[in-house]
Amino acid sequence: MARKTATQTDSDQIKDQVFSELQSLIDESERLLEQSATLVGEEADTLRAQISLKLRQAREAAGSVRDRAQPVVDATQDYIGGHPWQTVAVSAGFGLVIGLLLGRRQ
Repeated sequence: MARKTATQTDSDQIKDQVFSELQSLIDESERLLEQSATLVGEEADTLRAQISLKLRQAREAAGSVRDRAQPVVDATQDYIGGHPWQTVAVSAGFGLVIGLLLGRRQ
């Protein structure tokens, strides 16, 4: 059970980092786009270089997050592969609970 908790914690940290990086990229891109409205010539080239750098950093961050998430994915696949009947039972239990909850709403 401790392994599952550690895996969930790692997964939550990875999700938080991804959302943070995406929000940062969006904010920076919006700021750069607002600045680009009045720029021409050399200033526009500088701005394009900045945008290119930010996009490259975002790609690297996404690759890093993917690399960090891979052990979590592997651990999950190992657990499911090693405990197929437990996985089926847990999935069926979740399906039953969700079905009951949805059935009560109608």
